[in-house]
Parts: sequence; structure tokens; C-alpha cells
Amino acid sequence: MANATDQARDERNAGLLLIAAAVAAMVAANSPWANQWHHLVEWPLGIALPRIGQLTPHLFVADGLMAVFFLLVGLEVKREWYEGRLSTPAERRLPIIAAVAGMAVPALIYVVIVGADPAFVRGWAIPAATDIAFAIGVLAILGRHAPPSIKLLLVTIAIVDDIGAVLVIALFYTSDLNIPALGGALALAGAMLALGRFGVRRLWPFIAGFALMWVLMLASGVHATIAGVLAALTIPQGRDGQSPLKRLEHAIHPWVMFGIVPIFGLVSAGVHLTGGMTLLTDPVPLAVMLGLFLGKQIGIFGAVALTVRTGLAPKPEGAGWVQLYGAAILCGIGFTMSLFIGALAFPGDQLRVDEAKLGTLAGSLLSAIVGYALLRLARPVDPSAEDVDEAGEIFAADQPD
Repeated sequence: MANATDQARDERNAGLLLIAAAVAAMVAANSPWANQWHHLVEWPLGIALPRIGQLTPHLFVADGLMAVFFLLVGLEVKREWYEGRLSTPAERRLPIIAAVAGMAVPALIYVVIVGADPAFVRGWAIPAATDIAFAIGVLAILGRHAPPSIKLLLVTIAIVDDIGAVLVIALFYTSDLNIPALGGALALAGAMLALGRFGVRRLWPFIAGFALMWVLMLASGVHATIAGVLAALTIPQGRDGQSPLKRLEHAIHPWVMFGIVPIFGLVSAGVHLTGGMTLLTDPVPLAVMLGLFLGKQIGIFGAVALTVRTGLAPKPEGAGWVQLYGAAILCGIGFTMSLFIGALAFPGDQLRVDEAKLGTLAGSLLSAIVGYALLRLARPVDPSAEDVDEAGEIFAADQPD
């Protein structure tokens, strides 16, 4: 029980730290010291890298440290796929359907709002992402008001969502390819897989391989952070006591959640509100905001309801429809991944990047507040009693008193 309590506390604290970092970035970007803050974040470090040019603190975090974040994502996905929440077809069905719908509908809303302008359409994937740390932080703050099945569903959807986001970055936000460098990265991944097959269980060869793969990916034109996911897939699972995958996951998890993710929020979330909140009526921020807030809840809750009604998957135990709807709204918190994709979608166009940031922050904040309120007010559901699931009565069994 102590371990579960410690984990819940860590999740809550990580979420709160991320929120604090985002607030600090917004305050700094709109303070009298905004110019100094911008110069600090974009200060040249005297190191030139292929494809990205002069290294700055911002680029060091976005292209370097975030590769470790993606390494953790890859480790979690691999573990869940083989022995966790995604280990059987039945367990995969509901979150996969919900996650796909939860990416497609926000993207559709974005495209409808911005129109056919190719300069804007490139941002279609910005509202398609869910921030697992932020969303789980909100659930942790809710405590007993968020049943375990809701957390399980949300985490699983976010894991599938992360897979989709990685594929989107690799396929749609990749510059001209350097085939030899990409071939070298893939060959290195094959060699790392072979190490695992031949029984290598020490972590240092895989960590060294990950570092070299990052350099090759950076030179290839594929975003360097993809090296994190690719390297993670090569780490052998082993048995519980001798699992390199679990050892590495446990070792880097606190550094990522309490270090890398908040630092990324600190250097990425700051946007100067020169036009105030009226900027939200511009196409890009409006499309991102509504894509996150409306698109996520429509896509995910609609897919869950349809999947349950058609018998493709059962409704999560101990969760009522109001609670499922609240969880779907929380999936509209797209903070980390949305900010990351926003920078990739509009390279060299700081105005559009800032507009995407504003839409991301507004949509994520709206989703967090409304989702929290709905889950806080929803009445707990008795797992032994099925709520009524007839047309027009989908919410009737779990309305607050």
C-alpha cells in the first residue's frame, strides 16, 4: 500500500510541478523581463549541430532532453504491450479505438476551422495529442473521486496516443532525408536488438547505442527524438528481477517527470500575449483550442460509447458515464506533446508557433478545469450495480445528488 501511496503522491507532484513550470513560463514571457527571458532561452551555446544549426537551451531541451522523454515513452509502451494494459487483444480494443478517434476528430476540427491554407494546415496534429503527466496529475489531485478504472483507461489511451504522436512526427514532420544516416540508425537498432537476443543484460551498451542513434537520427532529417522510441524497442525485457527494460524505466522515470518535462514546459510554454485573449479568435489558436477541448471529448467519449454499445468491449468497471465523459475531457490536456508538435509544424514562423502555444494552453486549461469539475461532482458508482444504458438515460445512473 505504501508503494501505491508513494506512486500517487509522485504523480500528483509531477503534475503540479508541470503546471507550475507552465505558469512560470507565461509570467516570464509577459513580464518586464520578457526580452531577457527570450534571450536566455535562445542563447547560442557555441555548438553547431547538423540540421538544427546553433544549439540553444531551447533546442537542447527540445531535441536533446526530449529524446530521453521519448525513450521513457517507448519503454512504457513496450512493457504495457507485452505484459501490461495492452497485453491482450481484448485489453487493447477499447483504448485503441478511443485513442484513434481522439486523434482524428481534433485534427478534423482543426482543418475545418483553418481552411485550406497550407501554411495553417501543417498544424493539424497539434490538438491530436494528450499529455499523460498533466492529465494523471489532475486525476491524482482528485483522489478518491477518480476511480482506478478511469485512471487505467486514461493512461492506456494516452499510451496509444503517444504511439500515434510518434508515428505522426516521423511521417509528417520530417525534413529531407539523409538516407545513409537513416540507414545507419536502423542498422544500429538491429545491432542493439541482436545484443538482447544474444543475452546481453547490461544497460551501458544500449545507452551508448541510444546516444549514437540520436546523432544519426539528427543527421538523417527524422526528428532526433524518434531515436528514443526506437532505442526503447531494442531494450530486452528479461524477467522481473533481471529486466533491463524495467531497470532503465525505473531509473529514468523520476528524472523525466520531475526534471525534463517541467524544464520543457518552462522553455516552451512562454508566449507573449501582445493581443491579449482576443488572439484566441485567430484561426490557428482557435482551431487548436477547440480541437483539444471539443475534439478530444467528442472523439474519445463517442468512441467509448459506441464500442460499449456494440459489444466490442465492456465498459470499465466502477466507472459511470459521467466519469467516463470527464476522463474524455481530461484527454484534451495536450500540453507537452502539443507544444512539441506545434514547434515542428511551423519551423521558422515564430508567430504561428506562439499562436499554437496559446491555443494549446487555452484548450489544455479549459479541459483540465471542466474535466476536474465533472469528475469531482460525479457520484461514485457501485461496481456491483450496472447503471441504465438506454437511449436518453446514459447519464441518469451517476448524476450527483
